[in-house]
Amino acid sequence: MMRRLLPALIALLALSRAAQADPDALWKIVSEKCVPNWREYGEAKPCAMVDSGVNSQGGYAVLKDLVGDTQYLLIPTAKVTGIEDPQLLAPAAPNYFADAWAERHFVTDAAKRDLPRDMLSLAVNSIYGRSQNQLHIHLDCVAPAVRAAIAENIAAIADRWGPFAVPLAGHRYSAIRIAGDNLGAFDPFRSLADYVPGAREAMANQTLVAVGAVFEGGAPGFVILADHADLATADSGAGEELQDHSCALARH
Repeated sequence: MMRRLLPALIALLALSRAAQADPDALWKIVSEKCVPNWREYGEAKPCAMVDSGVNSQGGYAVLKDLVGDTQYLLIPTAKVTGIEDPQLLAPAAPNYFADAWAERHFVTDAAKRDLPRDMLSLAVNSIYGRSQNQLHIHLDCVAPAVRAAIAENIAAIADRWGPFAVPLAGHRYSAIRIAGDNLGAFDPFRSLADYVPGAREAMANQTLVAVGAVFEGGAPGFVILADHADLATADSGAGEELQDHSCALARH
């Protein structure tokens, strides 16, 4: 019986530790420091930058994460709790994934080298895989094993959602291929809600990861990956697990 309960107990312990942190810390940094400093002094400190968006909609800040040398966070300057926030599926919702990809230079600048697109990734965790109640997209290198798995199975990824061929970080993901140099025409939040069965009804449980890709003939694109939290199997729905905050790929 203990063996069956152990994964759930581990997951609950992780949630308990995360809850000890101030769940509004990121929102306070952005709303009380970065945005006021940018407006008054033209400096976004302690953030790396602030973008006001269009007509005060879709603004965001980029903040260096405390973990790793190359990890940054893109954070809306509006109050958006997380992947479950209905604002993300509104008709005129900003495409924060597209914004995050446009700011990937922060990762490459920190790595001190030009990283190819298939080394770079964006991730949003589920409500169970995060400690903060303000949407934040993790920008960082993809884990080497994940990059290799995508390269080995890229021909099998379709332009509609389907199971990824092999487990990633021990979990089963769904995947879809997206053509194009950027994500301006594709919103992962909306695609997940519209086309993955059951996702819209349980958005809080979902996690999303976007990985840069190069398809046949050198065409640029993305592989979008999705998973959902399942505490019975110790899966907290943290797509961040597919990233490498030590950015080993940059060192090699």
